[in-house]
Amino acid sequence: MRRCIALSATAAERGEFPFACVICEGDRIVAEAINFVRRERDVTRHAELVAISLAQKVLGHRNLNRCTLYTNVEPCPMCSFPIRETRVKRVVYAIGSPAMGGVSKWNILRDTELSKIMPEAFGPVPEILTGLLGQEAERVWQTSRPLVWAIIKHRGCFAPVTGACDHMQAIPQAHGWIRSLLTLHR
Repeated sequence: MRRCIALSATAAERGEFPFACVICEGDRIVAEAINFVRRERDVTRHAELVAISLAQKVLGHRNLNRCTLYTNVEPCPMCSFPIRETRVKRVVYAIGSPAMGGVSKWNILRDTELSKIMPEAFGPVPEILTGLLGQEAERVWQTSRPLVWAIIKHRGCFAPVTGACDHMQAIPQAHGWIRSLLTLHR
């Protein structure tokens, strides 16, 4: 998470909003990215999406089921679906986003129906750890974008950082019959 927070400061220095993501497999960093939304004038270039794409290329497959994704702010819905589709094992973030988050607002990362209805596409519910180094992550926002930070906090876009971490266990996926057949076929 410390590497992720440092990357978020780099994003701010490069004129982006301070969002960053690091994906690890065990102790090894597989991919890391910052937002490229402003630079590339493309709203789909969120740090999580860029990092997921890089991680798949580095590992040579789409399955990230042995990986932990670290991000300084709770993933939005657009980023949460690929997290589920690539079967990321664990998601760790510093600052919650009750207005836009893929857990606290839209519940995509904790939705068990996704993997029941479409087990071929969506992985099990990942383990989630929230609030890790939240104060350090907030400091990057406060120093790099003080006006934006004040507006975001006033509007309730980001959750107050309490200093406490919240842990949500992974929920194993019940294998559907189609997935079982595909597994046997392979």
